[in-house]
Amino acid sequence: MTDALLPRQAAEPAGDGYFRKGCNPLAETGRSKLQNQRAVLNQQILRAVRMRAGAENLLRATTNNKVREQVLLELSFVNSDLQILKEELEGLNISVEVYQNAEETFSIPLVPLGLKETKDVDFTLPLKDFIQEHYSQDSSEYEDEIADLMDLRQACRTPSRDEAGIEMLISYFLQLGFVENRFFPPTRHIGVLFTWYDSFTGVPVCQQNLLLEKASILFNIGALYTQIGTRCNRQTQAGLENAVDAFQKAAGVLSYLKETFTHTPSYDMSPAMLTVLVKMMLAQAQECVFEQIGLSGIRNEFFTLVKMTQEVAKVGEVYMLVNTAMNQEPVKENIPYSWSKLAQIKSDHYKALAHYFTATILCDHELQPGDDEDQQEKALSQLYDCVPEGLMLLDVLKDKVQRKQLGKAHLRKAIVYHEEALRVCGLCKKLRNIEVLQEVLTAAHKRSLLKYAQQETEDDFLSLIQAPDILSKTEHKIETIAPQFSKVKVKDFFHKLGPLTVFSAKQRWTAPRTICLHHEAAELGFSLKGGSPVQIYCLDPASSAASAGLKEGDYIVSVGGVDCKWLGVSEVLEKLKSVGKQPMEMEVISCQDTAASLHSKSATYSMGMQKTYSLICLAMDEDKIDQTKKTPLKLPFLSWGTKNRQKAASTLCLPSAVAGSSQTKKKLSPFTLFNTESSLY
Repeated sequence: MTDALLPRQAAEPAGDGYFRKGCNPLAETGRSKLQNQRAVLNQQILRAVRMRAGAENLLRATTNNKVREQVLLELSFVNSDLQILKEELEGLNISVEVYQNAEETFSIPLVPLGLKETKDVDFTLPLKDFIQEHYSQDSSEYEDEIADLMDLRQACRTPSRDEAGIEMLISYFLQLGFVENRFFPPTRHIGVLFTWYDSFTGVPVCQQNLLLEKASILFNIGALYTQIGTRCNRQTQAGLENAVDAFQKAAGVLSYLKETFTHTPSYDMSPAMLTVLVKMMLAQAQECVFEQIGLSGIRNEFFTLVKMTQEVAKVGEVYMLVNTAMNQEPVKENIPYSWSKLAQIKSDHYKALAHYFTATILCDHELQPGDDEDQQEKALSQLYDCVPEGLMLLDVLKDKVQRKQLGKAHLRKAIVYHEEALRVCGLCKKLRNIEVLQEVLTAAHKRSLLKYAQQETEDDFLSLIQAPDILSKTEHKIETIAPQFSKVKVKDFFHKLGPLTVFSAKQRWTAPRTICLHHEAAELGFSLKGGSPVQIYCLDPASSAASAGLKEGDYIVSVGGVDCKWLGVSEVLEKLKSVGKQPMEMEVISCQDTAASLHSKSATYSMGMQKTYSLICLAMDEDKIDQTKKTPLKLPFLSWGTKNRQKAASTLCLPSAVAGSSQTKKKLSPFTLFNTESSLY
């Protein structure tokens, strides 16, 4: 997982089928080590989940008390093992220092998202069979295109951490749109199984639905943007601008994922979790905006400090909202504990800075004869929603004693927030090991203590004013940036199949029929219409073409052995006019009646389910069911935790419509859908 792209060969042409390769998955970089550890944990979690599922099935089946006691003991061990694995995965998610800029900085670390892991998918046989059966074409002619699709998917498992990696992921996402329309009919599955692991729990999700693949790629695009944002050099103006842009784009992609794929079967892509992640990315963008404003230094000037106070108060406010969202159901059990505590620490830290700046305004800037009293009073009033009883801001500005008292009150409140941030950081094992975080919090705390000690000693009874809360305000509004998929140009790998508007999985076609055209006094006996491909209309039933089997509405796919799927009316006419005394062969196809479409069988996320789950499988033979038959029992839904097992939902809702004749459904064990291969990346 190096951050450099593999060099492009000089002899390789820059054709439409070319795409950038992924990074080396075996590279010994910090990021690759984390992802490889994540892959190993995913496999361990899968094995533990299978063991627990077997034990639970045995517990339900047996009535022997001795066996039940042994099974319950085994379940306790398995659940303990799962909890340990979950904590290890959480440790990987909070390894934020690995993703930060390599240069030495003095900034609080930002939180990136780890990439979702997946297993290999072999498109070869399903796509070749579909091409042969549905499009009636020689599938061996599409081996290179299928190989390109598989190579692109493999490269997307290890994207480079830059714009080239983003472009590659978007290219694959757009390519999936073509693949879905070409090969995934709404009435049945073609036998391609996609497996993706939850980014937070490591739990596998397995489906034959291409929507899982598309949603997971979108999540990884957002995650890669967060890694790009955390990698930016926050000691430069350009680096901070890039970081703000990256986090806004990450929020935009995750928001698009939430709005577009509303029934994702994975908790890391559930609406509630995505809402929290969007808030966290926007908060980090707001934090970078504040750092950008103060990068050149904060002048100790009245109006400058007022502006900085409101900006930093805004950062503290958004992190407070993030922390609140992280502690709400249903995401509380799955969000990394360290992320929630880091949001709380940042909220307290930036609130403390707001009170420190306010204290500096009051203590260091006495009203001078030449100062504009009205302007200063107006600026100071913007910081407060209400002031302590008995105080008037204009009087505070004019009275040296009142200024000192209110300033010291803000310093005391700043010190309280600093100490709370240090306390929370010390209680979290993961965070207290991040040295730069401890250094930043400690330095800010010492600065406030020093400022407080520098003030004149006064009677404590005169210093009991409570500092009011500070209103937040920003001149730099942070919003999500919607993904610009149109900027990435992608050519359909299976372009040779013909125009997608006609040659798609939704349309059913007859096999190509050969029509022999003979010279009939320069008359063809039919007319052409449409774009690509052209269509037969106004067919003369007495013509030789009609006698040879040509029908009204047929599409011409080739003339004289030349493919015509992408040719227009004028181009096809030119070829047909070349018919001389020798007969010419023309291949045509006819559209069949499209069967009643069925709903796509996809697992549906439910807010009422338990907090995490371990396995989702869809039966491969579950194509159609008879209307007269009852819906069979749903597959078991295995939850991570053991709390409220009886009350929580135990299945996933698998929507399906009924149409056509009934088919006998095979009973398939959920675990037969998984292989034991470990992920490469």
